[in-house]
Amino acid sequence: MYLDVEGINELVKSYENNTKALKEELLKLCWYMRGGLDYNLAHMLSIEEREIIGKIVTEHLEVTKESGLPFF
Repeated sequence: MYLDVEGINELVKSYENNTKALKEELLKLCWYMRGGLDYNLAHMLSIEEREIIGKIVTEHLEVTKESGLPFF
């Protein structure tokens, strides 16, 4: 693959954005898990595992809203 300087800069920026999005996702999962999942372990999760945990969190948030029980 050949990229000029502008192409390289765009590629690096996209990598930085992807890295930031992944860190944000992992830190949110750690926060929702209240210490049940630490940041280092979160890095070892597969994409599928992160999606499943995210789905579980979303489901519990919805149940909590519907029931009026405290979540936080």
